[in-house]
Amino acid sequence: MSAASPRSQVIPGIRISQVTHAYGARTVLKDVDLRITEHKTAVIGGNGSGKSTFARLINGLVIPTQGRVSVDGMDTKIQGKQVRRQVGFVFQDPDAQIVFPTVAEDVAFGLKARREPAGTIVERVAEVLDKFGLGDYADHPAHLLSGGQKQMLALASVLVLNPAYLVLDEPMTLLDLKNKRLITEVVLALEQPVVLATHELDLLSDFQRVVVLDGGRVVADGAPADSVRTYRRLMD
Repeated sequence: MSAASPRSQVIPGIRISQVTHAYGARTVLKDVDLRITEHKTAVIGGNGSGKSTFARLINGLVIPTQGRVSVDGMDTKIQGKQVRRQVGFVFQDPDAQIVFPTVAEDVAFGLKARREPAGTIVERVAEVLDKFGLGDYADHPAHLLSGGQKQMLALASVLVLNPAYLVLDEPMTLLDLKNKRLITEVVLALEQPVVLATHELDLLSDFQRVVVLDGGRVVADGAPADSVRTYRRLMD
C-alpha cells in the first residue's frame, strides 16, 4: 500500500505546540500547548497576561521564540503568507485597520489586491456592507463613522475575503455596552471558527471554550463558567 499523502495527514484546526515567546528579556508566553478546534473560543486574562501576543501568533503576526504554531498544518514561520490568507485578524482599534477614505473603498481593498474581477468586487462589497449594517454608508467617509460602525467596517474588510478562521484582539475595548453586545452577536453568528481575546467576561456564555492566561501560562481551559470563575479568583 502506498504511503498517505502529506495533505491527508493534516489535522485541521489551530495547533500551538510548546510555545514560548519573549520580547528581549521579557517572556510573555511560556510553554503554551493547545489545539483549538472549537467553533468559538475566547482567551481571557489580566493586563500583561499574553492575550494579544497569543492572538497574533495564530496568523503569523508574531513568530514564537520557541515552539511551533500551525493552522490546518501550515507552519506560521514557514508559510506565513498562506496562513494569513486563511486567518483574518481584527485589531483592538479599528482606526489602525481602516486605511481608505470611504467605507466601500476600504472593504474593496483586499479584493483588489487579490485581483478579483471588477464585477465580483462590486457584488461582494455590496453584499458584505449590507450584512454588517453599512449598506447606506458605502460612500461615507470612514473616519466619520461611529465607534461601533468602525468596528463593523473592520470586520467587513476582513470577512469580505472569506478567511477560514477569524481572530479578534480585544475588539470591544473602545465600545459602549450596546455596541459590545452587537459585535458579540455578529461574531457568534459567523460561520468561521473564531478566537477572541477579550476582557468582556459577561459576553462569553455562548462560547464553547475559554482559555485563561496568567503570567503567560495557561492556567484554565474549559467551559466559560468554569474558566471565568478561575479568572475572577486570580483577580481577587
